[in-house]
Amino acid sequence: MKHRIITISREFGSGGRTIGKKVAEALGISCYDNELIQKIAAESGFDENYILDTGEDAPGGFLASAFSHRASGPNNADYLWRVQFKVITDLAEKESCVIVGRCADYILRGKADLLRVFIHADFDVRAKRIVTVYGERGESPEQRLRDKDKWRAAYHRFYTNMKWGYAQNYDLTLNSGTLGIDRCAEIIQSLY
Repeated sequence: MKHRIITISREFGSGGRTIGKKVAEALGISCYDNELIQKIAAESGFDENYILDTGEDAPGGFLASAFSHRASGPNNADYLWRVQFKVITDLAEKESCVIVGRCADYILRGKADLLRVFIHADFDVRAKRIVTVYGERGESPEQRLRDKDKWRAAYHRFYTNMKWGYAQNYDLTLNSGTLGIDRCAEIIQSLY
């Protein structure tokens, strides 16, 4: 029997991680976000910080390695993609859960009873959130949002050949700025 999996893709600062955790808690299932990094590190032998530095929204890490030295074959980013693919697939085979990010929506297509969710919000709402909730202060919040979204979109496109955030690639898209974090979580729970 296939397990029920909810995947949450999200714009940076939209609250997707928080929504995922709320949904999982309410449903009594696991939520995998940073926990995926730990599992990928254990499986790959790479340090967690290295994985974060070369991941889906890492500046320079993924983009720099993805397009360089392709003629000489797969690189570390490709190896980590294969490990990530295996870790996410293994989780879906073992339990119902919520998985945040990491192209899980693509990886699990056809392999699980899947609800693919995309969380977004208006730019100003996200800019305010990353300052008040995440404490982001180093660079302008607006530039940080643009950069993180650009890196996530490039990573998703490179490994999936799908457009990140494109409504037709998801079962449900929710505006957390309009609906609020709690209401988004309630809507997702109601579809489980």
